[in-house]
Amino acid sequence: MAGNMLQHPLFGLTLSVLIYAFANVMYQRWRFMHPLFVCTGLIILILVGFRIPFEDFKRGADVLTLLLGPATVALGVPLYKYRSLIRSNLKRVMLSVLAGSITGIPSSAAIVGLLGGSQSIILSMLPKSVSSPISIEIATRLGAIPELTAVLTTMTGLFGSMFGTRLLNWLKITDDISIGIALGTAAHGIGTAKVVKDSEQQGGFAGLSMAICGIMTSILFIPIYYWLQ
Repeated sequence: MAGNMLQHPLFGLTLSVLIYAFANVMYQRWRFMHPLFVCTGLIILILVGFRIPFEDFKRGADVLTLLLGPATVALGVPLYKYRSLIRSNLKRVMLSVLAGSITGIPSSAAIVGLLGGSQSIILSMLPKSVSSPISIEIATRLGAIPELTAVLTTMTGLFGSMFGTRLLNWLKITDDISIGIALGTAAHGIGTAKVVKDSEQQGGFAGLSMAICGIMTSILFIPIYYWLQ
């Protein structure tokens, strides 16, 4: 009976929603505990502790994955709302995102290389700053490990959302435009989801920067792909 319940799609869906609601309550009390970090950790502990097959959980979790599309489209609302301000700062956005895209790739390779990582790990690390669908596709084309890239991409967004704004404030960077561009470029969708809660203006610039970064990074990887052949 219990096995049948675990295999039902509602199991993964219900578990995800309940754990995320709990994580949000914790976040309201302890702001350093990011809901996604807590939610991911607790779900892993539950699945491992009760020896629940990941496939059983995934049946319901896939429903939430399907809803990511409409949720991402919702980021277009602050884009439209601040379209005049974005248009007047478009050059600033483009140059900033280009700089972030260019520096993000070699810096990732340098960090992993200095730590003694293999070529496959280095290649898996390179596209970590763009959203998962793009980074996984790039990793596949490079002959890297897509599963590792997915994890690294998620961790990049998670840590960016947890510490990005704090770091920028510590550096005396407090204006909404700069914060939005930085988080959208470096921490893709997870970072954008975080800043849109702080400020719609930050969310608008972060959403635009995330999209532009995905396009620019994909183009930058074309010569890298042919160089590796």
